[in-house]
Amino acid sequence: MPLELLRIDERLIHGQVLVGWGRPLDLDFYVVVDDALASSEWEQELWASALADEESAEFLGVDEAARSFGELSARAERGALLTRDTATMRALAEHGCLDGRAVNVGGVYPAGGRKKILDYVHLSPEEVEDLLLIGEHASVSARNLPTASEVRLDARKLR
Repeated sequence: MPLELLRIDERLIHGQVLVGWGRPLDLDFYVVVDDALASSEWEQELWASALADEESAEFLGVDEAARSFGELSARAERGALLTRDTATMRALAEHGCLDGRAVNVGGVYPAGGRKKILDYVHLSPEEVEDLLLIGEHASVSARNLPTASEVRLDARKLR
């Protein structure tokens, strides 16, 4: 399973993902699933500028990511798939991509209508519903770093 990390994080490619997750998991590539970024070359260049020379990034829309998921999972290199929101990860779940996998939630911050679940996870009612649906396909947990304790995000925790 070369996609070692499936993560929802508003910040996408940033220091905590690259250093905190990427180094311990020995990640070689990052797949950012975001319809807007998939069509913006200059934004892709900006996000990819944070990567080390030996790392690569791909920016895919939801439909393309769903079509490519098997290929991404079959790579010899180790990678991470990142979405900035629960709705995008939910769409991947609805395409059958997340069956039997684990989804990590981290870096979802306070905004209008969001309730604090953990210091680094704040969710709106719609985002809670997204995670509950994702949870029908994959295990869903929050952990800001691989060395931190994992917190399962199930109906008891989310409601």
